[in-house]
Amino acid sequence: MSSPANSPDFPLPARTATASWTLPVTTALALVLAIAVSFIGSGALGGTPIQQAAGGYLSADATLLAPAGPAFSIWSVIYAGLAVYGIFQLTPAGRRSAWAARLRMPALLSALLNAAWIAVVQLGWLGVSVAVIFALVACLAWMLSIMMAGTPGSRTEYWIMWLTFGIYLGWVCVASIANTAAWLLSLGVGEGASWTPGFAVVLLVAAAGIGLGITAYSGRIFTAVAIAWGLAWIGASRLAGSNQSELVGYAGLGCAALLLLGSLAIAWRQRGVTAP
Repeated sequence: MSSPANSPDFPLPARTATASWTLPVTTALALVLAIAVSFIGSGALGGTPIQQAAGGYLSADATLLAPAGPAFSIWSVIYAGLAVYGIFQLTPAGRRSAWAARLRMPALLSALLNAAWIAVVQLGWLGVSVAVIFALVACLAWMLSIMMAGTPGSRTEYWIMWLTFGIYLGWVCVASIANTAAWLLSLGVGEGASWTPGFAVVLLVAAAGIGLGITAYSGRIFTAVAIAWGLAWIGASRLAGSNQSELVGYAGLGCAALLLLGSLAIAWRQRGVTAP
């Protein structure tokens, strides 16, 4: 696993020729919008919570792939990271870093997509929400590729970006599966069918495979940890909630455990290979 910036394994980071305020301020405003819309969408101001919006299809027991309620506490970590990132990228170091400059546009776009997803769910447009959340996954994957291709300007920049957007990508991967399941249920697809638990297990295994693949690509476990978190809470929801399925429940917990152990092994092996 590669080391953070300023270690012997890293070259000196590039700096941008100018330190314009325009895009950093626009990005900060987009992040404020995303956080504010999330706060409103949580029902904190009297609105409809996401789990109750869109006919309740996104509730913890609506589908076999819906995580239990506590799983969504990960959003607090993500939004805290986005707030820290929004402030950091306004600092002189953040504005002059070439690595940060390349990441700023997809970060801005991810904030707008986040706000858009909450808005369309509140409007009950589940089909549109699926398109938006997969666009968000693609945007965060784009950020991952940029982070891998460049060099952070400092350890602080490294940890802010990887902790925030690595975890963000992992959670949204899980959320995209749950969101798609909710939309299909709203269309009546698979409702009460005998094949749905088996298909849910296939998707859980696929999600774990994606997590392992991202770890192998990046050498970092942030995304895999977030995916494992979501899979574990899907398993817990199926074993303890009203929409129970032992097959899906144990599969979720098993996939989460295997993903964590596998990702740790992959990251450790890559760290050993790249160590001087």
